[in-house]
Amino acid sequence: MKCFVAVIFIAAAAAAAAPAFAAGPASLAHAHNPVAIGMFVLFVASTLVITRWAARQNRSVADHYAAGGRITAFQNGWAIAGDYMSAASLLGISALVFSSGYDGLIYSVGFLASWPIILFLIAEPLRNLGKYTLADVVSYRLQQRPIRAFAASSSIVIVLLYLVSQMVGAGKLVELLFGLDYTTAVVIVGVLMVVYVFFGGMLATTWIQIVKAVLLLAGAAFMAFMVLSRFGFSLDALFAQALRVHPKHAAIMRPGGLVSDPVSAVSLGLALIFGTAGLPHILMRFFTVGDVGAARKSILHATGIVGAGYALIIVIGFGTIALVATDPRYHDASGAVAGGANMVAIHLAHAVGGNLFLGFICAVAFSTILAVVAGLTLAGSSAISHDLYANVLRRGHVSDRDEMRVARATTLVLGVLAIVLGIAFEKQNIAFIVSLTFSIAASSNFPVLLLSIYWRGLTTRGAVVGGTIGLVTAVTLTVLSPTVWVHVLGHAHAPYPYEYPALFSMAAAFVAIVVVSATDGSARARRERALFDTQLVECELGILPPDGARQHDNHDLETIR
Repeated sequence: MKCFVAVIFIAAAAAAAAPAFAAGPASLAHAHNPVAIGMFVLFVASTLVITRWAARQNRSVADHYAAGGRITAFQNGWAIAGDYMSAASLLGISALVFSSGYDGLIYSVGFLASWPIILFLIAEPLRNLGKYTLADVVSYRLQQRPIRAFAASSSIVIVLLYLVSQMVGAGKLVELLFGLDYTTAVVIVGVLMVVYVFFGGMLATTWIQIVKAVLLLAGAAFMAFMVLSRFGFSLDALFAQALRVHPKHAAIMRPGGLVSDPVSAVSLGLALIFGTAGLPHILMRFFTVGDVGAARKSILHATGIVGAGYALIIVIGFGTIALVATDPRYHDASGAVAGGANMVAIHLAHAVGGNLFLGFICAVAFSTILAVVAGLTLAGSSAISHDLYANVLRRGHVSDRDEMRVARATTLVLGVLAIVLGIAFEKQNIAFIVSLTFSIAASSNFPVLLLSIYWRGLTTRGAVVGGTIGLVTAVTLTVLSPTVWVHVLGHAHAPYPYEYPALFSMAAAFVAIVVVSATDGSARARRERALFDTQLVECELGILPPDGARQHDNHDLETIR
């Protein structure tokens, strides 16, 4: 273990430092900045120390998937925020505000509005009914093998799509920030995420997410403070300057700049708000705390942290308009922003804090990527090892040792797959993948999870058919939308005229689940409805031992049925 971690650290540091110091004047975004390289190496070293410490405590399946339920509510709140706020939060939303003004904030509002949904509808039942994964909850009273196969498959699709977008973004970002070759950057990110999850499991992932969240919030707070200091700490003065220098002037304060029609606006809002409640790497964080009270407190802490972060990004976004848009240092010969609009927050860091703060923000941007991909990898490996292998293939009769072996093997496979897909999609426009990920989560996982908790009439047949219809509809409409059909595939007109599918794919999922379940008159369906009362008692009262183990085994229930 020591030798392996040392080799990984030396390789990552050397690969990052050598090309960056060799980068020439043509490198974008101050890629030759030695401060950024030093902070990058320091962060990687710190995370590997955390992984080594966590590896000593990662002895069982419960440790690997859920850190043994030993994470406190405060720690879990920070970890959830770290898992949720990716580089897109700082760089992407700032770029949207820079380009579209007010409309760019729809992502901030949508992301934040999802947390009350999780707090009031999902957190308590999830913690009381589940053990390690989303499938534990939805399969409580339903037929184990088909519902777990569906839930795991849907989760794996979401994880892979999210991983592709993160890996491509990571490669491009590290390429710009540090002057690295794209392929090398993707390999470094892939190797590091495998090391974190393979050895440290959920405990290492949790603390890496906490460190990342603290760094991101501290960096955003300092940047917002420095921006406001340029305008006498007056938001009015900041907004007035942004209105003066933006090409659209006052139009940036009106809606319609980013989402032009009501259907797309509603679809995007639904995907952002309800998609979060279907993301497997977010939901599995509720199993890391000791009880349902801690799960609720985790959401309260996370909501406050995420809300503070997005409030700061409002200031940062308009700060990029006021300070970066008019500074020729951050534009190329054609007048465009150097490195593209996604780099405006990086340029703002240099404008307000010089090379030292630029290096810090570059390291923070890299840390956000590592934290998110580690969480995604753990969610994907748990879906395969715990749901598919342990419960579908082995029907629950599997030792901790065998399940751990499969979990770690799956982590290696996912790491290799993420690297290969990241390299393969380098030249593709992957902007649609993020919206597709949230749309699938909102259209497949969320409806099945919500109705499995609150609707007595749900049956296995309805859940599998309806969830699959939601998933297929979201993917199909995304492919037929202008984003893919016209901009990626090059066709003249899109069969589906709207940008986002969630309004229709969510409706299709809910309708299909209700209709198929209501018309299911089988004996199995009647038994599943009868088990709702048992589930309701456990869901509301939380009569589970502290370690989250059930007082009965789902596969025993399967036999009784």
